[in-house]
Amino acid sequence: MDLLIGVEGQQRLVDYFAEIGTVLRNAKRRASFAMYALGLLGDGERKSAEPIAARACADPDETDKVHQRLLHMLVDSKWDDQPVRLTAARYGVDAITTRAPVDAWVIDDTGFIKQGQHSVGVQRQYTGSVGKVTNCQIGVSLCLATRHDHLPVDFELYLPRSWCDSAARRREARIPRSVRFRTKHTLALQQIRRALAAGLPRAPVLADSGYGNSTAFREELRYLDLDYAVGIDATTSVWRLDRCERRHGEPLTVRKLAERLGRRGFRRVTWRDGTKRKLSARFAVVRVLPAHRDGWHPTEREPVTLIIEWPDGEPAPKKFYLTTLPRTWSKKRLIRFLKERWRTERVYEDFKGELGLDHYEGRRYPGWHHHISVALCCFAFLAAERARGFPPSARRQARADAQPRAT
Repeated sequence: MDLLIGVEGQQRLVDYFAEIGTVLRNAKRRASFAMYALGLLGDGERKSAEPIAARACADPDETDKVHQRLLHMLVDSKWDDQPVRLTAARYGVDAITTRAPVDAWVIDDTGFIKQGQHSVGVQRQYTGSVGKVTNCQIGVSLCLATRHDHLPVDFELYLPRSWCDSAARRREARIPRSVRFRTKHTLALQQIRRALAAGLPRAPVLADSGYGNSTAFREELRYLDLDYAVGIDATTSVWRLDRCERRHGEPLTVRKLAERLGRRGFRRVTWRDGTKRKLSARFAVVRVLPAHRDGWHPTEREPVTLIIEWPDGEPAPKKFYLTTLPRTWSKKRLIRFLKERWRTERVYEDFKGELGLDHYEGRRYPGWHHHISVALCCFAFLAAERARGFPPSARRQARADAQPRAT
């Protein structure tokens, strides 16, 4: 992947790998990490260890030896993912925030389509990547977003109970004893806490209904002093509030509330220009109080804003969101902020297409996370170069001297 960044850019790449190398420490590990990273940044249809080794070797007879070195770095070498990812996150954030501040933290998950049943965490499960139940792994991620850029900074593999509860599978996949079953929203909260502890720039959290449906997820965000704008299911119950924030009537589902508003309760809002037309829909914004059967008195709950979306061509409202964003925000600003999530889906398309995010062919837990860490480091470098005014192209080839200098 020729970065087209000239001598100064090549030196930045060398310096960047050197910074990561101080975290990795071991010289052989550093060299293997750099080789693998340059393989992800480089040209080639497949970006797994064996084809990366083949492309890196001038002598075909050396390919197997180099392949084993890369596998050792990924699967067997004992290095900590978090310091490496944090180094990359800070590098990327420092660059992208020269153009605009971080204005959102985006929680999302993406599918890694797999054949067979032996890759760690794989099973038939729903993934939004293809919009259906399929044989795949699921990775939960945290992205930091500005007006111009999305920067993935953390990732965790979702392990279904079928993997967590099987001693044989755990041994084979080398799942650490400390790893137990965790829901996707628990994985997301762990990443958020790590980002806060690292001092990354705070921002409101965006997430879909897979996370927003969890009362515990929303309440933990508020405990961490973070605002949120999250999707919820139509069956979520709320009280409608009057102008004085007082409850009236009985709790009702947000679907029922939308029906009572009628068409006159919705106004058209355009949130951005699409490739062929402006993207718009009708929206209603209502103050509500969530209603849950958990023993809490309603007065102990925080009033929030319900946003209801009625897409064109639909017979009834289809999408529902809760947010704690300031009431001083206009309807258009709220909705434009909500729609920032669409860019994350594009980010993962690019991440998979350009950097081989989903190309890892190993079966073990440490290898999956090490591969993701290298990919995050590569993405952070490209995001930084893009912020400096050097947009990466879809097809590039590394300079011949980049790999020796980086290693």
